[in-house]
Amino acid sequence: MIELKNLRKTYTLGTNVVNALDDVSLTINDGEFVAIMGPSGSGKSTLMNMIGLLDTPESGKYVLNGKEISETKEDDLAELRRNTIGFIFQQFNLLSRLDARSNVQLPLVYSGHLENKDNADLLLDRVGIGKRKWHKPSELSGGQQQRVAIARALINNPSLILADEPTGNLDSASEKEIMTLLRELNDAGMTVVIVTHNDEIGEQAKRVVRMRDGKVVSDTVNIPSDVRENNFQDNNNQKGKSAFIFELKEHLKQGMQSILSNKIRAFLSMLGILIGVGAVVAMLALGNGAKIALKEQIESMGANLLMVMPGAFRMGGVTMEEGSVTRLNVSDVEALKKSITEVNNASPTIRGSSQVVYLNKNKRTNITGTSIDYEQIRASSPTMGRFFTLEEQDRRASVALLGTTVIRELFGTKNPIGKSIKIDKINFKVIGVLPRKGVAGPRDQDDIVIIPYTTAMKKMYGKTYIDAIDVELSKNADTKAAEESIKEFLFSRHNVALSQREDAFRVMNMAEMQKMMSQMSNVMSMLLASIAGISLLVGGIGIMNIMLVSVTERTREIGIRKAIGAKKRDILMQFLTESFVISFVGGVFGVFLGWSASVILSKFAGWTTVVSVMSIVLALGFSLGIGLFFGVYPALKAAKLKPIVALRYE
Repeated sequence: MIELKNLRKTYTLGTNVVNALDDVSLTINDGEFVAIMGPSGSGKSTLMNMIGLLDTPESGKYVLNGKEISETKEDDLAELRRNTIGFIFQQFNLLSRLDARSNVQLPLVYSGHLENKDNADLLLDRVGIGKRKWHKPSELSGGQQQRVAIARALINNPSLILADEPTGNLDSASEKEIMTLLRELNDAGMTVVIVTHNDEIGEQAKRVVRMRDGKVVSDTVNIPSDVRENNFQDNNNQKGKSAFIFELKEHLKQGMQSILSNKIRAFLSMLGILIGVGAVVAMLALGNGAKIALKEQIESMGANLLMVMPGAFRMGGVTMEEGSVTRLNVSDVEALKKSITEVNNASPTIRGSSQVVYLNKNKRTNITGTSIDYEQIRASSPTMGRFFTLEEQDRRASVALLGTTVIRELFGTKNPIGKSIKIDKINFKVIGVLPRKGVAGPRDQDDIVIIPYTTAMKKMYGKTYIDAIDVELSKNADTKAAEESIKEFLFSRHNVALSQREDAFRVMNMAEMQKMMSQMSNVMSMLLASIAGISLLVGGIGIMNIMLVSVTERTREIGIRKAIGAKKRDILMQFLTESFVISFVGGVFGVFLGWSASVILSKFAGWTTVVSVMSIVLALGFSLGIGLFFGVYPALKAAKLKPIVALRYE
């Protein structure tokens, strides 16, 4: 079964070179019970590690079941350990987070033998500890822990048991029980090799190999062993889909157990992810809300709306003031209605800014003089009161409609209808309340007072011209064609010279304005989300730091896992799974935090927020990607640890 030829292994301790194995040759047949004995530093543990494939020789030859393994890759060695060898350690090396049953089942995570999962109960009963299978190692005595370790060593039906000082930490009663178990396993046909310095234990073996200074100094037979045929079976079956799912479930389960065993540290590591995801969700909710509010605001300005204004032109490198080429007048409004087929309605606009006073309160606000058609064109039917009439418009009546911002600052919660206000010392009667429009860019659309344009021109500002024309197009009108028709009509009507036409009039399209503002909103949303994403990166760095600490703390655990057959990929998956769990749990709570922040902002700040499914998926996906990305380095560091180095840690 085992053939060792001229094995050499040296260690450098400072300036000293120690020959741990010095030209060791040894053969162990199937079915033997061999004790390797010697004082401390004799090389017996190093020889055990070589036999157990935990360490590799510097030179020499090792044949296991007819296979030369001296040049075998690490993952192939892991398969051999998993399928051929069962380890029993002096320190038991049970995982403290797992109960006895889960510790015994652990090798199955790496072998993929789902059919053997229930064998853990049978093995625990066989070693006399079945009633304690749900207890964790800290709840078991030394002898009970060693029994669990023996059951774990047997779960993959190995052909070779390696026991390193299996009774070194046990009382005499437990020592007898463990040795009885090992003899029974050997009598059943299993090859058993133990390392001990206790002569009483060694004499119970059928063959004793003694070592000193890295050499075999004697090899004696106490009781002749039955030479059995090689009962080694290749258990290296390919893992199927169900085995992979089982392995993934176990990794997730153990990942949760690892996190729950260090709750404070786990919480701190996921805090950055939690805050980052919450910030991303909240910022995207603000962005989505801003888009919806912007759309509603543009629609509230009126459907198919154009704004026609006098332009400015450049002369000698100097930009002249608006209206320096032409002025719009009231007659242009009626002319547009009659002459341009795409025009459904039009209304003149007079703009100004004045002090509005009610009792002892005053406010400077925007004054807009317009016609009765403004109500339809701007979708501004009063929520209370009424709009002014044609008769009031013609006689220049001092009547006004107020926006909600003006009402809030002058009247508070009082009903303003019928009240008298002063605009630049002229008394106006409040006849209506305008619908709420909200904020469009830097302008509060509700900070406004609407009066008849005739009143604004004659009583307020003494203007003979108007500042702009609001034009409502027909439902299916071609906006671009309508713009050109309006410009050409006004050029002709005002006799604008060809050299001055480029900037004589400006026509603003609400659709273009909406597109421009939407683009600005998208840029702001992405900027806010990017800033929030920075906290996710910080959270990822936190995860990497915590996982690096975890790898250092669990180095011995990694050695145990490798000793029972874990490959590099298995260790990598274990730690990546833990990073995934931290990121996922942090992400879920982060989504809740972001949603809560959105609700608070909407309720108390009055901002429009919309939490979309896409924003949640995006934030969660990004957080998982960050967690896995920053978890790769610690996982790779853990996966690359040598089994013997990891087991000797601490």
